[in-house]
Amino acid sequence: MKRIGVLISGNGTNLQAIIDGIESGNIPGEIAVVISNRSTAYGLERARMHGIPAKCILKKDYNNDHEFNKAILETLQYYNVELVVLAGYLSILSPDVVKAYRNRIINTHCSLIPAFCGKGFYGKKVHRAVLEYGVKVTGATVHFADEGADTGPIILQQPVAIRDDDDVDSLAQRVLDVEHQLLSRAVKLLIEGKVKVNGRKVSISE
Repeated sequence: MKRIGVLISGNGTNLQAIIDGIESGNIPGEIAVVISNRSTAYGLERARMHGIPAKCILKKDYNNDHEFNKAILETLQYYNVELVVLAGYLSILSPDVVKAYRNRIINTHCSLIPAFCGKGFYGKKVHRAVLEYGVKVTGATVHFADEGADTGPIILQQPVAIRDDDDVDSLAQRVLDVEHQLLSRAVKLLIEGKVKVNGRKVSISE
C-alpha cells in the first residue's frame, strides 16, 4: 500500500476525493501526511477529521524559497511518502523536490492543457479566461509536475462542454467535479503501476 503525501492551499475538495476513494476501497493507498502552505486552508481540518497528520509549512517562516521547499521535502521524507499529490497547491515546487520525486508528483489543472494554463492561470481566473475567449470546450487535466508551471507530461484529460448560460461559478463546479474523478483515477492507476512515462508521452495499461 503506497504512502501518499497531499499538498494543499485551500478548501481541499480534491483531497476529500482521494480520502473518499481510499475509504471506499477504490484507491489502494493511504495518505501519510497533508501539507498546506496556508494556515487557513480548510483542507487541514479535513485531514484531521480523518486522522491524517496535517502540517502547515509557511513560506514566511523561512529565509528563502530554498529553505521553505527543503522543509516540505524533509516532511515528505519523514513520513516515507512515495507519491505526492498537488491538490490545489498554489506554489511551484523547487527543482530539489521535483528531482527527489521525479514522475511521482501529480497535479490537477482546470483546463485542457496546453490551453489556459501556466503562470497566473489558476482557479476562477482560468474559467473567466475560457468564457471570455469563447471556446466551446474546456475540461480538466491531471499531469506530472516538473520544474515549470503546468508543463509536465499529461496523464489524463477529460473535456467539459461549455453551455450558453455558463458563468464562472457554474463552469468551475462542473470542471471541479471532473477533476475529482480524474485525480482519483490517476492516483489509483499510479499506485497499481499502470502508468508508464516515455519523455512527454504517458501510456496507461488497464
